[in-house]
Amino acid sequence: MLQQFQAISRWGVIITFLLLLLSLLYKDRLPDPDYYEIGRLVDPVQESTYRSPFWIEAEGQRYYVKPLYDYALEGVVVSFHDADSFGDIWHHDRWKDFLNVRDLCVIWGANVSNGVYREMSFDNDSWTCWAYWPDAQTGANFSMTQLSNNHLLVSDDYVKEALMSAEPGDHIRISGQLASYENPSNNFKRGSSTRRDDRGNGACETIYVENFEIVSKANVRWRGVYTFSAWSLGLSLTAFLILFFITPPVRKPTRY
Repeated sequence: MLQQFQAISRWGVIITFLLLLLSLLYKDRLPDPDYYEIGRLVDPVQESTYRSPFWIEAEGQRYYVKPLYDYALEGVVVSFHDADSFGDIWHHDRWKDFLNVRDLCVIWGANVSNGVYREMSFDNDSWTCWAYWPDAQTGANFSMTQLSNNHLLVSDDYVKEALMSAEPGDHIRISGQLASYENPSNNFKRGSSTRRDDRGNGACETIYVENFEIVSKANVRWRGVYTFSAWSLGLSLTAFLILFFITPPVRKPTRY
């Protein structure tokens, strides 16, 4: 009986591992343009703000936040970076920045409607979004004025939970203020771009997020398969290892 359970668990490991690999290929694939409500993916709205500067605390650090403009952005997530991710030595260790919890690289407008993003790849490091195209024609079809890398400042737990659930391909909406902020205890300061056509250092938008919404979630089925297969693989592997050690070896019949 134990041998049968061991065989079942072995097949469970193989099948769930293959499912995990397959779902990894598809769960973050950017959907076709038809998936999105293109009419909503317009240029960000930037208006004068009446909000005064304020102090806020996170993880024992106090930050002075100065709102610059009210700001609303609706677009498609193409990549992201978490401040607490492995290998990020800047946000928490060097800058003591616990307010900027995540960066989202977002596209909108013609960059979505013409489908050019499907021929490209995107990546985030600790403070930059990188866009790559395979040839000059693809690059010509892509507008860097309809892409932004957004440093997102969050103090509300509910907003943070929604933000951290965003994944590549999701249609999202952010509202709050473009802002500069600083930590007087270590003289860390960061500003914000206030225009969409700048480039290089300082071109990212820093947004104090008041509201965050996932308008539509991409690749729901594949992400479900990924979650299911990851848990199932762990359970199957655990069962296989336990059975491996407790199952007595099969004795071959002895001929006399």
